[in-house]
Amino acid sequence: MSLLSKGQILAANDRKTEDLEVKEWGGSVRVATMSASDRDKWEQDTYGGDKPKVDDFRARFVALCLVDEKGERLFTDKEVAQLGAKSAAALDRVFKLAQKVNAIGEAEAEAAAKN
Repeated sequence: MSLLSKGQILAANDRKTEDLEVKEWGGSVRVATMSASDRDKWEQDTYGGDKPKVDDFRARFVALCLVDEKGERLFTDKEVAQLGAKSAAALDRVFKLAQKVNAIGEAEAEAAAKN
């Protein structure tokens, strides 16, 4: 086994994506794994205070995971409320795929809350 160099690590395409058809929105979306920085930010925003932040919980998470063909985020943090105004059923399906792609389920969320 050979050790990776810094260049090899930084050049690795390690952000997995999955596409999902969202009929309510008239097409498909691409859901990606979050960057480590985005995941830390989401966990801090959600669980870092005295009590968990639940406002736009799904929309905040999905906004970090929806990307375009180039892997760039579709929604900025300032556009989360607009995403949160969309169909709960549609957003929930995207949220569930984003949880799967990012390996975040109930157990992971509970562990983050405890830390």
